Amino acid sequence: MKRREVLGLLAVTGALVALPGYGDAARGRATSTLLETGDALHRGLWQVYALSDAKQVVFPAVRAQLDVMAKGLTETRTAVDRSRLCRMTADLYQLVGELFFDANRYTDAAQCYTLAANAAYVGGDHDLWACAMTRHAYVELYARRAHAAQPLLAAAFQIARRGDDALSTRHWVAAVQAQAYAAVGDLDACNRALDEAEKVHALNSAHSHNGGWLRFDGSRLAEERGACYLQLGRPDLAEEALTTALAQPLSLRRRAAVLSDLAVLGAHRRDVDQVVHYAEQALGLADRSNSGFIGKKLDGLRGRLAPLVSDDRVSTLDHRIAALPRTA
Repeated sequence: MKRREVLGLLAVTGALVALPGYGDAARGRATSTLLETGDALHRGLWQVYALSDAKQVVFPAVRAQLDVMAKGLTETRTAVDRSRLCRMTADLYQLVGELFFDANRYTDAAQCYTLAANAAYVGGDHDLWACAMTRHAYVELYARRAHAAQPLLAAAFQIARRGDDALSTRHWVAAVQAQAYAAVGDLDACNRALDEAEKVHALNSAHSHNGGWLRFDGSRLAEERGACYLQLGRPDLAEEALTTALAQPLSLRRRAAVLSDLAVLGAHRRDVDQVVHYAEQALGLADRSNSGFIGKKLDGLRGRLAPLVSDDRVSTLDHRIAALPRTA
């Protein structure tokens, strides 16, 4: 029921964003409240999302804010107010998309990111727009449709170039482009994209991201580089990057992803001890978080276990991964 309610609100909000229904009437109460408190509330919701092991705990508060957002958009207002409300809508629906993405509900996530992109366009914010496009590309990457992700990322990069040069948007787009190139086996293009992403370190880190819809500060690059090299079949390059990443402070989901990649590296080497060591830790994090994202990541490991299942420990791992929830 909650999911259907959100998708219904998405349709209504999409129509309200598309319609130019503003005028010279005074602000309604919902609009005034949103303009006074909305940005701060959305920052708080992103912070709770980032700090929570189980991402779905933020859903009730996000769900309530969706109603407020829709109400605000129905009221008449000036063009300036409407642009700002559209930017807030783009911000909030990117967070809703992240919740669906974590639950492996990729179609629902894509719908949210599409609305966010349209709202950011109407609101005139190129960085917000590019981030929504990049998140949409993630859906295609994790659904193993890298060729579908590439035009989304190419468009996102062009949009980001029209944004704020002080922000890390274009560097984040490049980091995701690297993943798309890795998925199609293009090592040279992947390295070029990673090098472009590394330029984020030349920015003023205090002002290059906002901790909400834009969180890329370069701290993820070691794990992303490792994941790319692993997908490209270069375990020699992947191990150093992944080991470096694991030594850093990581969120639960990021740590689980790195552990899963290190277990895949062990499977590539037919090293059962390495597979079991890292996969057991990743499974523990999956149990704590009920994250469909982690379950999906471990599915990638499961596909590499066939040559090793004669070992009872690996067979047990295979059954435990199969039993994980695929949606949250």
